[in-house]
Amino acid sequence: MSKQITSLILLILITVSSCNTDNKQKADNEALPNILIIMADDMGYGDVGAYNPKSKIPTPNIDKIASEGLMLTDAHSADALCSPSRYGLLTGRYSWRTRLKEGVLIGYDETALIEKGRPTLASVLGKGGYTTAFVGKWHMGWTWQTKDGKALKKDEDNVRYDPVLFSANEQNVDFSKPISGGPIDLGFDYFFGTFGCSTSDPPYTYIENKMTVEMPSIMSRDEYTGLPGFLPGLMAPDWVIEEVDTVLTQKAITFIEKATTESPEKPFFLTLALSAPHNPFVPPGFAIGKSEEGPRGDLVTVVDRSTGMVMEALKRLGIEDNTLVIITSDNGPMRGGNGHLSAGQLRGYKANIWEGGHRIPFIVRWPGKTIPGSVSSEIISQTDLYASFASLVSQDVGEYGGEDSYNVLPVLYGQPIAGNDKQPRIFHSAKNVYAIRKGKWKLIQGTKGSGTGKVLMTEDSLKYNGQLYDMLADPFEQKDLWDNEPDKVTELLKILNKIKNNNSVASHP
Repeated sequence: MSKQITSLILLILITVSSCNTDNKQKADNEALPNILIIMADDMGYGDVGAYNPKSKIPTPNIDKIASEGLMLTDAHSADALCSPSRYGLLTGRYSWRTRLKEGVLIGYDETALIEKGRPTLASVLGKGGYTTAFVGKWHMGWTWQTKDGKALKKDEDNVRYDPVLFSANEQNVDFSKPISGGPIDLGFDYFFGTFGCSTSDPPYTYIENKMTVEMPSIMSRDEYTGLPGFLPGLMAPDWVIEEVDTVLTQKAITFIEKATTESPEKPFFLTLALSAPHNPFVPPGFAIGKSEEGPRGDLVTVVDRSTGMVMEALKRLGIEDNTLVIITSDNGPMRGGNGHLSAGQLRGYKANIWEGGHRIPFIVRWPGKTIPGSVSSEIISQTDLYASFASLVSQDVGEYGGEDSYNVLPVLYGQPIAGNDKQPRIFHSAKNVYAIRKGKWKLIQGTKGSGTGKVLMTEDSLKYNGQLYDMLADPFEQKDLWDNEPDKVTELLKILNKIKNNNSVASHP
């Protein structure tokens, strides 16, 4: 009898303990916000009305989010192009530490840029209890299986797009077999999207998780061939460029609905990587003529529409107030039309080392955390999201991961961080030109130009030709102080070279 009583007591204690654990886990998860990142492709600092009152493009949905949250005015992508900047955001690591020193991934020979085993935002948040998804443009490579069982041929000359080699590789891909090294292998629970730029890079078809949704069985249609920025290649028969962002947006909403209804006890992390306003500038019918900037501006209104659709879904599902929403871009814009300043007053555009290449819109809506309509001049890089979200879920960044990421979580609340501006951030152009920002100073190494031309170097790295700007007094980079501040040039070059030659920003002075 005593044994039975003892067993009963133990059972009760175990049950109570289990309930307490479950309740604690549920409470912890309930305290964590859903996280939604909406990333436009080439949307500039001056494209959004909240940043540029003179914008020729209406962005009412994005502007509304800015009025309900926090607008950062000194936020940056780690790179001035899309493949490397996306790598930086998801890994907290500069892409120039990888094989990708310049340009973007183009071609079937490109294997996964994110190395096997490297932690990502998705894997970190997954360990913290999140359901994770990526919808949209991936553009960081993965491995295709081939018809002959051999690896796809490498572009040894680094031409980036050799039509003959590209076509040979494309014809050898077995689209009926699963990919590897993509989002599902890097911590995401769900993926729906495209291999490269959704509207300009073959194959023109969607991948869901690891499988091709519709076989790309025809060559790209004549109405697309010849469009600026469009690369010919295999296309799914039902593929329509103009509908890509609508499809991606609906898939993102479907994921949110499913995650909310099927696993309400778990928060979700979703990145929606839209194709607009990347070229070719072919807006869908509903967007034609919506801006005064022209077709590119019309595509910015597509980003705004998608943003509004997702926000409406959050409201309909009753999770609007428990979702951290970030609206941003992968890099700076292409030059605007009809007098529209796509980069605002910033100098330069996409691919450039000047601010227009990498200073981007960054809006945070976090009910209960951000003050509606607030503005912050705190500097952040998209690489900083890795350490910040790791902190949110109490995950240790560790030795392998987030090497170039600072925890700026308070900045996302709208709170300043003492010394944050003194932490060096590195920026990078399309042609492997580096810049360092530390405090008010920004130094560009190796060129007097935009960073997309010839780099001028000498044997002495401390005597590289370059540019130096006081970003507080001269945010538009009009007055080069390189010859006026030799001590500051020497100081910043030493820090920059040390970071470039080290595996982490943690060792900088």
